[in-house]
Amino acid sequence: MSIIQSEVFEPYAQALMSLAQEHNLTEQIGEDMRGILKLLKESPDLDKFIGSPIIKESDKKDVLGQILGDSVQPFTRNFLMLLIDRRRIPFIEGIANYYLTLLRKLNQTVLAEVTSAVPLNEAQQEGVRNKVKEITSAQQVELEMKIDADLIGGVVIKVGSQVLDASLRGQLRRIGVRLGSNS
Repeated sequence: MSIIQSEVFEPYAQALMSLAQEHNLTEQIGEDMRGILKLLKESPDLDKFIGSPIIKESDKKDVLGQILGDSVQPFTRNFLMLLIDRRRIPFIEGIANYYLTLLRKLNQTVLAEVTSAVPLNEAQQEGVRNKVKEITSAQQVELEMKIDADLIGGVVIKVGSQVLDASLRGQLRRIGVRLGSNS
């Protein structure tokens, strides 16, 4: 993240967090931000549309209003409209991610990026959460799941700069390193 981007992300995300805390809506707005991120990820065309400097603000507002309907908090809707008015809507992804970072800090929650060869079931996800809690002593753990068939089996867990590689690929690589150093 560049300094210029963080200078845009931080104040908007912190302002939204202050508003959310004032009205006891931190979790609901957090869910809205996750939903918006998911929507933008699943629809690159929407991302391009709202980020385009050529498209009129009124058109962006109409489209976002139609897509979101009543599924988001009125504060979230107003915040998005403000971003459009101030020509900051292209930064929504960074702002939303920064808001979620602030929310995790507030809730003493860590984000664990979990990469596995196949989707993990609920029991496996709970096992990962418990392992991360043990390692980090966090109160709660939020999982961001990714699939990578190249792992063959097992998982790779990344929390901040810490990486726990319990994948079959990682184990084979470590065995290869040990075998290479013995010869």
